[in-house]
Formats: sequence, structure tokens, C-alpha cells
Amino acid sequence: MRPRSYQVVGDLFVVVWDDGHESYYPLEALRRACPCAVCSGEPDLFGRMYGGGPQKYRPESFILDSVDPIGNYALQPNWRDGHTWGIWTYERLRAFDPEG
Repeated sequence: MRPRSYQVVGDLFVVVWDDGHESYYPLEALRRACPCAVCSGEPDLFGRMYGGGPQKYRPESFILDSVDPIGNYALQPNWRDGHTWGIWTYERLRAFDPEG
């Protein structure tokens, strides 16, 4: 499954998937669930987690300036506060939609 289109509508990131399903992600929820190592942590070879501590959000942390496609497998949100990490694979993004 792949996004056919995506855009910001108000405080939502809307994705229309190639199967016709539409996903509506609140921007704040999307940012708080960022999968990057800084936000979510990253295990070392021994399973110890690094990073992923409490984040300091500002109002601009929840404003999405742009989204870059990454190859044929992911999207990378670019947030107004300069946070440009956190690649959302299509599978992970679709799984994050509570409506499926």
C-alpha cells in the first residue's frame, strides 16, 4: 500500500491510500509518535535503549511545514521547530491510523 496523495488540512495530516482508504492524523499525535531515535529511542546490540527521553515541545512543534517522500517506502515530515527526522514507513503510518 502506498499513499496516492497527502496534505495538511487544518490540524490534520490527511493521506489517501492507493486502496481508497483515507487516514486523518492529528498533527500533534503524529509528532508525539515520531519514530526517530531521538524521540522514540534506539536499542544498542545488547538491547539497552538510548534516547527517547521526554521531549520539549513548543507550539511550532505541531506545525507541519512539508513532507518529503523517501524512496518508494516512506514519508518524512518536516516540522516548523526544525525537527526533520522521523521517517514514517508506509506500513507504520497506515498502522498508526486507528481506523486502519
